[in-house]
Amino acid sequence: MRWDGISFPGRNIGLILATLGLTFLWSSCAVRQGMTGAHRWTSPVEQFRRQIDRLLQDAALQQTRAGIKIVSLKTGEVLYERNSHTLFHPASNMKLLTTAAALKYLGPNYRFRTVLFADSGSIHEATIQGNIYLKGYGNPDLTGAHLQEMIRQLKRKGIRRITGNLICDDTFFDDLYWGKGWMWDDASSWYFAPISALSVNDNCVRVYVAPGEKPGDPLRVEVVPATAYVTVENHGRTIVPEDTQTFRSFKVERKWKSAENTIVVQGGLPPGVGIQEFLIDVVDAPLYAGTLFRELLQQDGIEFTGRVLKGKTPTNALPVVQHRSPPLALVVYNTNKISDNLSAEMLLKTLAAERKGVPGTAEKGLTIIRDYLDRLGVDSSTYEIVDGSGVSRYNLITPDLMVELLTDMYRDFQHRAEFIASLPIAGVDGTLSDRMRGTPAEGVLRAKTGSLSGVSALAGYTISADGEVLAFSILMEHFVGSADRVRAVQDQIGSAMSAFSRKRTQRLPLTDRFSSSDER
Repeated sequence: MRWDGISFPGRNIGLILATLGLTFLWSSCAVRQGMTGAHRWTSPVEQFRRQIDRLLQDAALQQTRAGIKIVSLKTGEVLYERNSHTLFHPASNMKLLTTAAALKYLGPNYRFRTVLFADSGSIHEATIQGNIYLKGYGNPDLTGAHLQEMIRQLKRKGIRRITGNLICDDTFFDDLYWGKGWMWDDASSWYFAPISALSVNDNCVRVYVAPGEKPGDPLRVEVVPATAYVTVENHGRTIVPEDTQTFRSFKVERKWKSAENTIVVQGGLPPGVGIQEFLIDVVDAPLYAGTLFRELLQQDGIEFTGRVLKGKTPTNALPVVQHRSPPLALVVYNTNKISDNLSAEMLLKTLAAERKGVPGTAEKGLTIIRDYLDRLGVDSSTYEIVDGSGVSRYNLITPDLMVELLTDMYRDFQHRAEFIASLPIAGVDGTLSDRMRGTPAEGVLRAKTGSLSGVSALAGYTISADGEVLAFSILMEHFVGSADRVRAVQDQIGSAMSAFSRKRTQRLPLTDRFSSSDER
């Protein structure tokens, strides 16, 4: 007998069929036993998802909402997501949107200017006979040293005397010095410094406080820079170590209820306590810059007896000297590495002024960010943004949105290097310098942190054990007290992402099932 070209002896057909039947029954039983037995093989991605699920069961997250999305930028595969369409407060993750837009629409080589003008025809030999105008164009990193260099340029031009007033011009931005939804009781804090096109030293002064030699002595207070723009009321006293009540009442802050540039020192410090450092914001940033400029003029021997006022530079005024900032790429680097709120807000308004016209406003800048997100296909009805730094709790975004942004910036060859270089590196620098040390994420994971009371965020990139680049967004909110325990879970997720490998498989109990739903 022949079947498909194979010869079988006729007398063996029954035996052969019987054998095939027994083999089929045995195989069926074996498969059924395997399906209902104790183990099955799971893929590396499934194992990874199970691992993240276990981490999110931490007791620190029992009353907390968490939104996560992790995507492979090599394949586009979503490795994990939970509540990725849900709105969360981004906190300082908002700076990723602002800095990305600044790089794209201003360019990494954009430079900020600060210009000193003089009235037309007012310069005669060594004298400026009339007003001078100090105009800011949004440089967030201007310092007193930069102002001093401008004054030295004046001296190199032979200027030794100014007869008029110093007019401080911050009209490149609007006069709304705080963001929408910022909290009134955060005033006097360095992270709440006023937003002005003419800003210097982060619109803050540093205050150093130390105990005296013996109990009863006044506390020693030093303000840097030493300027007449702020005054100090020192009510602090050196105390005995046992006076814990006075020690607990130690406080240094500006009189913010009445918006004064008066710094009040209260409470006490015992001998032997190290120097305490505070960064205190000032009222009216342009006048602060102008006052420092006047004081530096006098220190450098340029005669100036005029007043420091706010105003607008005349259209016919002539530029005399100027300071140009480093490229925008370095400003973005500083903004994200240390999470500088003032820099982010000034970037937003500079973007607005340059692309939408003077004065730069937050709303104009946000319109540009919204247009950018529109190009990415992000529905404008699925998020809310109101400032550039994330200080406001009116901001609401999703992990989906953040990963879309990160994906686009990674694929943007022209700006990718500057953007990624600005992100803190786990265990190395910036706001991640003390996190994920001794884990696979150390020195590998790059991400922007975000913190508000009850809010903690982390978003950026890492490289898996196989060299696969992953983009991720982790947003957590609605917890009470310190964020340390919540951050610890984020760090474990960061470590798990960095250790992820597609080359590993694991035999797991079938009863330990894993949900494959998109939203877990």
